[in-house]
Order: sequence, then structure tokens, then C-alpha cells
Amino acid sequence: MALFCVKLIFKKNGRFSSQHVHDNPGLRKQGIHCVMDQDREARERNGAY
Repeated sequence: MALFCVKLIFKKNGRFSSQHVHDNPGLRKQGIHCVMDQDREARERNGAY
């Protein structure tokens, strides 16, 4: 656990990057969304039940 915190301890304003799909610019560029967003979009198109 201590090794995971090295960035937090030794880097000024260190923090873990977000692991959410919507925060990843590479996935956004490819049009990949969070499963919750995909579900909402499908329901709006009446394509999911």
C-alpha cells in the first residue's frame, strides 16, 4: 500500500488520476462511453429494455 502512495507523498499536489471512462481523452476520442451513459442513450432511442 505504501508504494501506491509514493506519488501522493513525494509529489507536490500529488493525487491519483481518475479511473473513470469519461475522464479518459483517448476513449472519448474513440467514442467509448461509460456503460451508464450507453444505457441511457439506448433507452432514449428505445433500443434497450
